Amino acid sequence: MFPLIFIGYYIIHNLFFKNQNWNTKISNFVLLAVSYAVYAQYAPVFTLVLLGVTLITFVAALLIEKNNAFGQKKYLIISGATLALLPLLIFKYTDFILGSFNVIDEPLRLAVPLGISFFTFQAVGYLFDVYYQKTKAEHNFLDYMLFVAFFPQILSGPISKANDLLPQIKSKREFDYDKAVQGLKWLLWGMFLKVVMADRLGLYVSTVLDNYQYQSGSSCFVASILYTFQIYGDFAGYSLMAMGVGRLLGFDLVNNFNRPYFSKSITEFWRRWHISLSTWLKDYVYIPLGGSRCSKIRGYWNIFITFLVSGIWHGANWTFIVWGVMHGFFQIVEKALGMQKCESKKWFVVVPRILVTFIIVNFAWLIFRMPTIGDAWAVMVRMFTEWGDVFAASHSQIFCTLVSIFIVVGSEFIAEYYPNVRLLMTSKFKVVRWATYAVLVLSLVLFGVLDSSQFIYVSF
Repeated sequence: MFPLIFIGYYIIHNLFFKNQNWNTKISNFVLLAVSYAVYAQYAPVFTLVLLGVTLITFVAALLIEKNNAFGQKKYLIISGATLALLPLLIFKYTDFILGSFNVIDEPLRLAVPLGISFFTFQAVGYLFDVYYQKTKAEHNFLDYMLFVAFFPQILSGPISKANDLLPQIKSKREFDYDKAVQGLKWLLWGMFLKVVMADRLGLYVSTVLDNYQYQSGSSCFVASILYTFQIYGDFAGYSLMAMGVGRLLGFDLVNNFNRPYFSKSITEFWRRWHISLSTWLKDYVYIPLGGSRCSKIRGYWNIFITFLVSGIWHGANWTFIVWGVMHGFFQIVEKALGMQKCESKKWFVVVPRILVTFIIVNFAWLIFRMPTIGDAWAVMVRMFTEWGDVFAASHSQIFCTLVSIFIVVGSEFIAEYYPNVRLLMTSKFKVVRWATYAVLVLSLVLFGVLDSSQFIYVSF
């Protein structure tokens, strides 16, 4: 649908309204209508949830800005944030909470609105920014609706801050050829990460980990490594596609990833992985708790709580909570030992630290992937006790898997350690660039898993 959206958007934007003020208003209205239409195609009734969260935070922000008394502002921020978070708590966590306390025998299985964690956190973040006077309350309801519901990012982020996105919504946007080219490159590379690497890896991962009882420990170990690459390709692919679509429409969205698997510590990993969520947690959980400007013990507690919230945000399951706590625990250990940073450039220091970090992240992803803690533990036990033959995929499957991982890791290695080297899509030679585009498009057609499989993080 996007080519039609793109053409219609710029026809309306450029041909019918020459007045800059009306041009921006009509363009924003078109994008708002498209955003709600795209969201409504999944489940129209859930647009009411989206609209409700938007309306609550919009009104609460205006009331907070209007009232100067500290007591009133505190009451308003608590009330507004609670009401905005209530749909998230009801739809996503009802079964988990009631089941954990044995209140119900059978789960209610409420359908969860797509992207509810993302658009709720974005709206609540805006509310806290108004409360802390980091931004002014938005008085144009349609502009604010677009801020919360902007279609490229609503399902899986990035979680934009008001100071980043709202000024772009209010400013005039013109078609920029260079930005459009960059957007198309991100869109193409994101699609490659998703349908060629992530979805093809997913075929192997699902076959093994969904039936781990019948697989060897070797197969489980290989599948866990491949899942680590799958979830990166899936989520980073979505983020790049969102950035690409945004750039084509004249918006600069936040980059969510910065080569996270080259991190030399878990602390650094969270500066590179899901950057917009890490920033949200730092600004609205970690710092309000006291951050690092307190005693060491209190600082460690603040880290623990922050990543407990991160685990809960990801899903209503003990696996996500343990995953979040595990990341918090290793960050506390790194901070206690002074290992959260690595200043050395020597390969015999850097390489082992990258490998250790990757292994920790990999086992954490295994807990994240499995349906229960018991299943995750059983897979880990098999890895260390029941080695055997690795599950044999087809030769074409193995070829596509290895080539796609090699291309992604190789390109990111060059970008990480040789930033001045121009990669194929940015080559100064036109023939090289267009040959690269052709190969990537051909890879999508020939090797991509084109079955409209959902993005992993949409369920969050």
